[in-house]
Parts: sequence; C-alpha cells; structure tokens
Amino acid sequence: MRPLVRTAALNGYVELSRSLGIDPQALLQRVGLDAAALAVQDRWIPAAAVVQLLELSAAAASCDDFGLRMSELRRFSNLGPISLVVREEPTVRSALGLLLRHEHMYNEAMHARLTERNGLATLEVELDPGEAVAQRQALELAVGAFHRVLLGFLGSRWQPLTVCFTHTAPASADEHRRVFGSAVEFGREFNGIVFYAGDLDSPNAMSDPLLRTYAQQYFKAIAVPRETEVPDRVRELIEALLPTGRCSVEQIARSLGVDRRTVHRHLAQSGETFSSLLNQIRVQLAEQLVANPRRSLTEISELLGFSAPSAFSRWFRGQFGRSAKEWRSDRGTSAGR
Repeated sequence: MRPLVRTAALNGYVELSRSLGIDPQALLQRVGLDAAALAVQDRWIPAAAVVQLLELSAAAASCDDFGLRMSELRRFSNLGPISLVVREEPTVRSALGLLLRHEHMYNEAMHARLTERNGLATLEVELDPGEAVAQRQALELAVGAFHRVLLGFLGSRWQPLTVCFTHTAPASADEHRRVFGSAVEFGREFNGIVFYAGDLDSPNAMSDPLLRTYAQQYFKAIAVPRETEVPDRVRELIEALLPTGRCSVEQIARSLGVDRRTVHRHLAQSGETFSSLLNQIRVQLAEQLVANPRRSLTEISELLGFSAPSAFSRWFRGQFGRSAKEWRSDRGTSAGR
C-alpha cells in the first residue's frame, strides 16, 4: 500500500501559495486534492500527492525554497495527538525517540533515524512516497519541521552544527541561512541535522513533570499499530477525495498503489463494499453539513461529491426520508426549544 500523510502536513499551504501569487486550489486539483480536505487535520491523504504538490507549487511560484517556507508555518500541534505526549517527555532524547518510533502516526512516508558517534548526534530524514517523484521541497519541509521541533525542545537560541541536503544549492540560499544559520550545506550524502550529542540529554523545555503521567496514560489510548487496516485507509481517502469530485474506487486504488480488485477483496473481508463505505461517510458528513445553516445546499452537494444538486436532493430524501431543507428546518426548530 502506498503511504499516507496527515493533512496537517500541508498546514499553511493555502496562505503561503496566495502570498506568492499562485492559485492553491488549481494546484491541489492537479494532484487530486481539494482545499476543503485540508480543513480537518486528522484526515489522511496520499503522500505522493503532497510531494508532487510542493514541487508544482515551487515551480509555479518560481520559489526554490517553497518547502522551507512551509516548514516555518508548522506548529508542534501539527503532529497530531502524539504531540501532547511528546511534549511532556523529560529529556530531548526521550521526546525525540518517542517521536521517531511512532512516526507512522503522523507520516507514513517519512523515515527518520537518530545516530550518535564521536560526541555528535545525526538526525537523518528519508522520504518514500511510494512512487518516483522529485522530493526537494518535501525534504526541505521535513528537515525544516524537525529543526523547529528541536528548537521547541531546546529553546529558541539553540543552533545545529550542520543542516545537510543531498540536492544542489538554490540560486540564492539566503532563506536557508536565515532559518538554519551559516551551517547549511548542499550536495551532502544525506538529508538531516547534525548537533552535539550532549543536547539529547538536555531537559525538554516544553515538559511539565506534573503532566507526564497523564500524558502516558493518554498515549496508551491513542497509540495505533504501524499497519492500518485497508478499510480504515479507504475511509480516510474517501473523506479526502469527496470534495474533489474524483472519489472513485479506481482513484482510491491508485492512491493505495493496488488495483481495484484488491480494494474490493479487502473490503469484502471486513463485510463492506466501496459503495457501502461511501454511503456511510456521506450520511455522517451530510448530518454535520446540513445542520450548519451557513452552508448552502449546493455547496454541500459539491462537498459530498455529487455531480449536481438534484442528485444530492434525491439521495438525501432516500436516506433521511425528507428533503434536506425540511431536515434542516426541523433541526433548527428542535434546537430552539
């Protein structure tokens, strides 16, 4: 199965794109995504689509450091629920170790490794999006994000010894030097960050010892195995692809790197079909969206992937026994009592 990443990986993408004079929606559509899918950070989308999007955006904006600029918009919370646990680890070593061991909880395409030798620590970052695509921007985003995490652990005055990239230097490295300092190097044998190993034993600046026990208990509840069941992956992709109008079993299969028969087989083993999952998710989303009076029914129809409002109207009446307008009115009356 092709790896997925949380939509939070694209935090700030829309704003950065607009600030650089490019149309984020058009570029998102080119890779099969939609801006509406980015609103919920815990959804999962194909890693390859994210990697391709960053490269297309950098080219469209004539911005060699697009991925690096994206990294500056990242927040620790973008890591998802695991961020609540990691921030309470007592030392940088334990916090970083937990983050690396459970990287599949926020990014299935990223593989980071921490090694120590001769008093130096090296954090290497690799990406495997599941297909051969240019990765310059995604790698700079990943390394930049780890740099920000280390700053959070060690304090804003901390500086790495070297920040390394395997690709060639951009026409201007001013932005890289501003973010990383003068130690940034290009054309190296790996992508990552080198710093003093002693920094790993420093206290985690974000930690509150009184909260650690609660954080550990919470982690036991949220920790998930590295392998996710296929039906769960299909659910996540359906939610992400519905607003794009490209939510089909063929598109789901391509995103997972398998053929449609494999998708059908895995769903059948869990007693589901693609159509049944699609309908379940539409029902869940419809209840949320129609209850919001600020959403027009035409907009909701598009968000649920219907080709026309009339198709949505027929489907809604079949599922809920009345029109969407009547259902909304009844909910509003109930809420006002």
